[in-house]
Amino acid sequence: MSSVSSLSVLLAAATPSPSPSETSTTPAVPSLDDAQESATNAASWVEENWSTWLAIGLRVLLIVVIAAVLRVFVRRAITKLIDRMNRSVPGVEGSTLGGLLVNVERRRQRSQAIGSVLRSVASFLIMGTAALMVLATFEINLAPLLASAGVAGVAIGFGARNLVTDFLSGVFMILEDQYGVGDTVDAGVASGEVIEVGLRVTKLRGDNGEIWYVRNGEVKRIGNLSQGWATAGVDVTVRYGEDLDKVRRTLLEVGEAMSKEDPWNELLWGPIEVLGLDDVLLESMVVRVTAKTMPGKALTVERELRWRIKKAFDAADIRIVGGAPAVPADDPDADPTAGMAAPSAYASTSSPQSERATPIAPAAK
Repeated sequence: MSSVSSLSVLLAAATPSPSPSETSTTPAVPSLDDAQESATNAASWVEENWSTWLAIGLRVLLIVVIAAVLRVFVRRAITKLIDRMNRSVPGVEGSTLGGLLVNVERRRQRSQAIGSVLRSVASFLIMGTAALMVLATFEINLAPLLASAGVAGVAIGFGARNLVTDFLSGVFMILEDQYGVGDTVDAGVASGEVIEVGLRVTKLRGDNGEIWYVRNGEVKRIGNLSQGWATAGVDVTVRYGEDLDKVRRTLLEVGEAMSKEDPWNELLWGPIEVLGLDDVLLESMVVRVTAKTMPGKALTVERELRWRIKKAFDAADIRIVGGAPAVPADDPDADPTAGMAAPSAYASTSSPQSERATPIAPAAK
């Protein structure tokens, strides 16, 4: 018995034991019972949670569908509102001024800008709210996200305050219809004809053809020269001894004839009026003539009115004066030297003033 046990001990010692690397790399093959148990556990877990998943999925789908439908409805409502604004002309529709205050291009750009702003704001609010509701459905804590968004918004607001100011100023300018395409405006920093209205920058065409890019946030005041009507004013300076009744009568005849001719009958929106004496000087009188004109056409009317007044006064023997007093050539009592300059003491080389002004000759070496 002892010999048998000793033999077994020797055989066990002679048999090599498996290395640790071989035991660690050899994968353990699961049995059929283990696989069946794992599948049973997974099926039971899915069976327990499928109702929760289904509820979350349906809730998310419902939120997305409602947000998409609401967004489409709101955008269509805004588009219809903008189209109705385009079809309606503010206040003066049907009058002489109607159709000139708001042209087609101006109304189109204004409606596009307003519609774009409203649609963007509506889409942002609706889709942002839907996104927050979806995150809340998955039980995600929104407090850190909202706090981070608030801090980021404050930082962006401080960094881009000029951009925000330009944008808000542009929105209010468009909503209030302060100016539009085709208007001649004085924006303080620049003046000219408006060729494009944007939410951040307004483009102006200057008198010399240059294009001014004016940031809406820099505009502190706007002088619109194209809304309503303009006033053409001409000051006529005549001699002190002219007959005022004759002057008035001649000016009224010029205005009546001009208002009946093309294209001045369309540019003049009122009769040419002689307001009376604007100033009385020692040798002259100033008569003020005004007329209500189409916006932006006051300078054109003024030039034509001066042209006609000059021709009418020449025909009526009414002299227009200005600057140096005019001396009639046929006046026997006129002083012929009245328009000559006073003699100068420096004109004579022998006068003391001329001798003192003569430079001293250099000393001979």
